[in-house]
Amino acid sequence: MYIPKHFQMDDEEVIYDFIEKHGFALLFSQHKGEPYATHLPLELNKDEHALYGHFARTNEQWKDIENQQVLVVFQGPHCYISPTWYETTKAVPTWNYVTVHVYGQLEIIEDGKVIYDSLDDLVNKYEGPDSPYNLAEIEPGFIDGMMKGIVAFKINITKIEGKAKLSQNHPRERQELIIKQLESTSIQNNLQVAALMRKNLQEIKNK
Repeated sequence: MYIPKHFQMDDEEVIYDFIEKHGFALLFSQHKGEPYATHLPLELNKDEHALYGHFARTNEQWKDIENQQVLVVFQGPHCYISPTWYETTKAVPTWNYVTVHVYGQLEIIEDGKVIYDSLDDLVNKYEGPDSPYNLAEIEPGFIDGMMKGIVAFKINITKIEGKAKLSQNHPRERQELIIKQLESTSIQNNLQVAALMRKNLQEIKNK
């Protein structure tokens, strides 16, 4: 990924936190000689430096993906930045965004317990602590049948790249103008980008 110095994310914990908050990803590989991608939720295991997930068995991407160097893209908030928000007319439109690219080797998981634990982790993460839904309370035969319809995998991470393009290459005063414009809307992406920009400025101020 092209990452100018201004936008490079260096803090590993910040990157891990981003992955956990934006876990719905794009998994790219070569399938039948062509680029191929699947949209799917992935679970980060920091201790193993790995990602866990599963394909629908009918999605044939899994059939030739083992031992490939795969790319996973986690996309965060993003929004259009208008040059009319600046204090100068010598400007052009741009786009602010945050994204993380993860590279690794994928291996298919055959162990039923590991597959179940991976599914349970995903359910617990997205259902939340107060949800009445619990995988352990579902009839085992039903779960076993559903598990036959998926192909679970683990991606052993070899490289992570993070990019936060939040107007850091502009003067502080201009960044504050952008934040003000973004905060004046009710669009969630705009508000999330504004919050990240404001946090970034505060961290710089505190250094």
